[in-house]
Amino acid sequence: MSGLVDAFLIVTVVALVIARQFRAQQIDAGQRWWLLPVVLGVVALREPGIVDARHHTASVVLLTAELLIGLATGAAWGWTTRIWTEPDGAVWSRSTKASGMVWFVGIALRAGLYALGAALGVHQESSALLLALAATLLVRSGILALRARSPHTAPAQGAAYGDGMPRPAWKERV
Repeated sequence: MSGLVDAFLIVTVVALVIARQFRAQQIDAGQRWWLLPVVLGVVALREPGIVDARHHTASVVLLTAELLIGLATGAAWGWTTRIWTEPDGAVWSRSTKASGMVWFVGIALRAGLYALGAALGVHQESSALLLALAATLLVRSGILALRARSPHTAPAQGAAYGDGMPRPAWKERV
């Protein structure tokens, strides 16, 4: 794939993910939450120029840093996402303001890595960014699936003592 197609794919996926993260979405932990990240990873790894042949060591260090930032961003995004259970048992999620800050910091760190690579003269393909995006989405989706299966998922409204108990027909005196 050409760099232009990779760039379009990255921008499209990031725009879709960011637009959807602040809307409530139902989580189905048993489904293929890993499918999109794996497809993105395969597309990224198919590209031959993920490592610069002239600056092999610097390129591998930058790629490793990119992946570590992607993993950390995905983990922080997964843990800052609000999860709740509806009365019917459906588990929902929505990102918080902290999740937005995680994205901002992650993008800033990636821009810094790109600037460092450019200063060192390392040729950086968009496939490295695509691979890091796949790592981010994989970790975030895995954490959300894990949290969705947790028995401690918070109800939509705060639980109170006596919830689910039949209400008496009369008013109790205190």
